[in-house]
Amino acid sequence: MTERCRILIVYYSRTGTTRRVAELLASELDADIEPIRERAGPGSRDGARGYVRSVIDALCHRRAAVMPALLDVAAYDLVVVGAPVWAGGACAPVRAWLESNGGQIRHLALFCCEGARGSGTALKQMSEAAGKTPLAACVISGSDLYRRRDADKRDAFAQKIRQRMAARRETEWLV
Repeated sequence: MTERCRILIVYYSRTGTTRRVAELLASELDADIEPIRERAGPGSRDGARGYVRSVIDALCHRRAAVMPALLDVAAYDLVVVGAPVWAGGACAPVRAWLESNGGQIRHLALFCCEGARGSGTALKQMSEAAGKTPLAACVISGSDLYRRRDADKRDAFAQKIRQRMAARRETEWLV
């Protein structure tokens, strides 16, 4: 009898795009899901003012104040973290969450949503913040969403996650 792999999807979304991708992945992977929540701070990230604040936070590498995770991250075999790309890098709330929780993560997978560019830097920053190399990564661009290619990318990402987690379980069983 094969034991089910426990997966948690954690994400931050300012506009709703990353949330949508995270919710679809959670459904496809039969995963639990939790948004990253910021502590009350100097202002919301909504609207033009929030956009400017987000860009400045990304450019200056400012650390966002995030709430502790509600779910026990250590109880999951895999944590998938999703983030929007801000100003060519990972968004501040996700970097802060990974810095706080990376040590509890057994296996990590990453995805990001980008308007046009910056995903390589964002994924690298996320991996460094967690202190772990992801077993899978996925980038969904605005063009992918517009052309409806995001489903194919999500499917390939989910398949890669399943394959790599199965291989890890097999390896761990042999040890």
